[in-house]
Amino acid sequence: MQSWQKPLVADFRSVVGEDQPVPLHMWDTASREVTPLTPSDEATVYVCGITPYDSTHLGHAATYVTFDVLNRQLLANGHRVNFVQNVTDVDDPLFERAQRDGVDWQELGEEQTDLFRQDMANLGVIPPTSYIGAVEAIPDVIDMVSTLLDNGSAYVVDDPTYPDVYADRTATPQFGYESRYDEATMEQFFAERGGDPDRPGKRDPLDSLLWRAERPGEPAWDSPFGRGRPGWHIECAAIAARYLGSHFDVQGGGEDLIFPHHEYSAAHVEAACGVERMADHYMHTGLIALGGVKMSKSLGNLVFVSRLCNAGTDPSSIRLALYAGHYRDQRNWSDALLAAASRRLALWRTAVETVHAHNDADSEARARRLVDDVRQALATDLDTPAAVDLVDEWAGSIVDKEKIWDLPGVDGKNAHESLSVPVPCAAPATDDKLSVAQGKITILDDGKDSEADAKSVELASATAGTQRCGAHSHASGELTVDLLPAPHQRGDAPSALYSHLSPAAALVAGCVDALLGLKL
Repeated sequence: MQSWQKPLVADFRSVVGEDQPVPLHMWDTASREVTPLTPSDEATVYVCGITPYDSTHLGHAATYVTFDVLNRQLLANGHRVNFVQNVTDVDDPLFERAQRDGVDWQELGEEQTDLFRQDMANLGVIPPTSYIGAVEAIPDVIDMVSTLLDNGSAYVVDDPTYPDVYADRTATPQFGYESRYDEATMEQFFAERGGDPDRPGKRDPLDSLLWRAERPGEPAWDSPFGRGRPGWHIECAAIAARYLGSHFDVQGGGEDLIFPHHEYSAAHVEAACGVERMADHYMHTGLIALGGVKMSKSLGNLVFVSRLCNAGTDPSSIRLALYAGHYRDQRNWSDALLAAASRRLALWRTAVETVHAHNDADSEARARRLVDDVRQALATDLDTPAAVDLVDEWAGSIVDKEKIWDLPGVDGKNAHESLSVPVPCAAPATDDKLSVAQGKITILDDGKDSEADAKSVELASATAGTQRCGAHSHASGELTVDLLPAPHQRGDAPSALYSHLSPAAALVAGCVDALLGLKL
């Protein structure tokens, strides 16, 4: 399956001028502690993808941005990264939505997967090495189910009408080590999250479906154990084992996947391949709430990435807003959070421009200390709040923030009103106070006084083909700002993205790009 276009990412080692790795320590759900993550030359990561029956919301974005940050730390340490992600394009929610809407399930899946690709490209997420749909992995699923049947880890229920195949959960004596839930909690989550504990003919209520015998109106594929389709957990197990092997570095996803999905997918690989533990680290992201209530499709309280982008929100502002909380925490999304991220982005961009214009030995030394400190924060369980605070402190020591916040329109009430004029991901938002022409942004005077120091002003791009502002000039009733072309328009290679900046400015901008995926 095709993924999405890779963003132009600064080569961290070229920017910093060194190749010294920083030891990584990440939370492991199974041990419930932060432990060293020590990949070989090739780091191996599996992240569970979407079930494509609705658009990407911020809960999805938070997960995939988190593992993009992990990917970036591994790359900065010099690893080759074999990053595998699936698409669950064979699953009950997809079939149910297609039936409800009267559309073909494959067309719905392809449509929503394409929207997901656009969202990931807009957010600057590095695409996986292998992006695999369940449909294309059917042969691998059949092979793994056959292995489990052959070695006694699976069985066929005694049902002549629907002879489904189930995994025997006792086949792996360590079952439950990842979630560490007690029996009652397992049974509760299993029933709530797609399991069928009351299915007649099962040996144990917690035995999970491997192969569902063909039912009327459902897609089915031929197999040695009859026509049917895969269960949910075996899809990821088969894909992970095929593309990463029976043991790899990280399995990741949202915390709602800990049980049953990740517990069972690991158990299937372990039973089929004879290994004790599938992944060294099981990493999970906290859920995103809106107004204190978890975002979910069933509640209809979703904030869609595509809508933010179509409204003209800078993708870096979205990422930066997510970084305000730790990835394992439950985080609350709000307009105020996004507005604060937009203002923060404006401050950082202004600081980079200021350092670029006034570079000296002290600036370079401070920039290098910042890079080292940010890298260390991210190496410690992806502590993005600490990394953000470090850049804030650096930028705040350079820029008089009051000169930015006092400008007309920078009141933080709405993200699109902040000084960080949005970089649209798709179509730009319309604004009768904004004019873009011939490489300049002009903010038309609305009758308010504007006496800000031009050196303190930093506007983000109002078009997809621009990046930072250059020289500033004032005209009667207008503030006009020249725009520098974005790196990708200059045709730069990743190692030369920030070569036009002074050494100190290049260090900071390159670090924030390579490690956090933010464009300054």
